[in-house]
Amino acid sequence: MRCPFCASPDTQVKDSRVAEDGSYIKRRRFCTECGSRFTTFERVQLKDIMVKKSNGIVVPFEREKLLNSIKIACKKRPISDERIDKIVSSIQRQLETTGEGEVSSREIGSLAMEILSSLDIVAYIRFASVYYNFDTKDDFSKFIEKIKKEVLDEKESDEVLTKSYDKCSLDTDFSPAKKDELF
Repeated sequence: MRCPFCASPDTQVKDSRVAEDGSYIKRRRFCTECGSRFTTFERVQLKDIMVKKSNGIVVPFEREKLLNSIKIACKKRPISDERIDKIVSSIQRQLETTGEGEVSSREIGSLAMEILSSLDIVAYIRFASVYYNFDTKDDFSKFIEKIKKEVLDEKESDEVLTKSYDKCSLDTDFSPAKKDELF
């Protein structure tokens, strides 16, 4: 492994630890040239995944883009970074095992939405606002009404949404973005 600080190819592994779920290995490394320490993560990649954007462009799947999108949706929510990492690993594994070499950005978004809907309703709504490209407050209102009918029973949804609304700031760091930029 090449040192990210001095580009020396001579580095040593000082410590290796397997993640709890066994999905990756975290390695602490030491550069013998400059003395710097850094961490690397080793993951199994079953096959290369190509993502077809809505505009027809095909690009390689970038795990970090998906991870950052879900982190933004989960910002200030009671969801640990470790849990978010497991979600992204789960989505990536599903994509790798489909047998398809190419998946649509819409399919990736749908998988993320499915998981977030059962994990945290506010994170789900935040992700949906970018995924569906909400433009007005009416878009939010319609989506929340849809959730009340489909996902939660009326009593629970009013309780959850009211608590979530009271706790969350509407000026959360969500700049309007096209859903293709997320993946």
